[in-house]
Amino acid sequence: MFEFTWSWVFLLAPLPWVLRWLLPAADSGDAALNINFINELEGLSGRKARTALPSWRRQARFILLWILLLSAAARPEWVGEPLPLPASGRDLLVAVDVSGSMEYADMRWNDEEVSRLTLVKNLFGSFIEGRTGDRVGLILFGSQAYLQAPLTFDRQTVSTWLNEAVIGIAGKNTALGDAIGLAVKRLRERPAESRVLVLVTDGANTGGQIEPLVAAKLAAEEGVKIYPIGIGADPKSGGLLGMFGFNPGLDLDEPTLNAIADLTGGQYFRARSSDELRAIEETLDRLEPVEQKPTLARPAKALYAWPLGAALLLSLLLALHELWPQLQRQMRAFKRQPSES
Repeated sequence: MFEFTWSWVFLLAPLPWVLRWLLPAADSGDAALNINFINELEGLSGRKARTALPSWRRQARFILLWILLLSAAARPEWVGEPLPLPASGRDLLVAVDVSGSMEYADMRWNDEEVSRLTLVKNLFGSFIEGRTGDRVGLILFGSQAYLQAPLTFDRQTVSTWLNEAVIGIAGKNTALGDAIGLAVKRLRERPAESRVLVLVTDGANTGGQIEPLVAAKLAAEEGVKIYPIGIGADPKSGGLLGMFGFNPGLDLDEPTLNAIADLTGGQYFRARSSDELRAIEETLDRLEPVEQKPTLARPAKALYAWPLGAALLLSLLLALHELWPQLQRQMRAFKRQPSES
């Protein structure tokens, strides 16, 4: 369907005539002769003398030029039929523990022993990039919690920020409560049905200003659903040090993580291996998206270039029409000049 975006521009159509009526006549500076027998001269010459206002025939080309300029300024568009835009409505924050214990290499990836943070990077990077239609953000927390990437549709950048995270960047301790509190602060302005926090940690709360269960209650009041993921192998499979009973996975506070999930309506997951963590991601991917009012968009193709191009071409033709007699006189005068011997 054809339409003008700024149709009010056509209200300016009488502007040239209004200005001619309001403004004084321009003085060309040339000498003028006033005569009172112009009608007799017109009869003798057989030509109509020019008056103050040109005839409608002479004005027509300039009227056309003015209409073309107004048409271009009114932004003509060809608007198509409304098309639905895909939108899941989810706003998902991923909070990743980067405390010292996440450096412990008790996980396996491609038949190699890797640290817990490395495994999270390898799997959650693709998880984040696959959240098509969702706003995704990233929180890194240790002794303190930091918003590394705000909620955005640019999931590749969020994945890059996760991949560049290093152990100890936020301190050596684990501030679970602060991470939840920061997530609530960032999600509270979003639609209540779409607030999701995925909390990845391998330990218990050992730092920060807010107790995890207090922060979880606040999250529940704000409608933030939390899915805690406890990562770390069992002590018996924790490598050489695990054989002697040393494994940071023993510090994992599963009762608190379960309570956080219960308070907020989420679910607690335990990831002891790369296969389990991958299964958890698939489970999270099956979360039902929030049904929102469908967003419709009408594709529009701008057409202002056509009247603007026509106005430019008409201007060139009018200029050529006015200058052509003068050019002809100059050419005839040039031909009459005697050639130099």
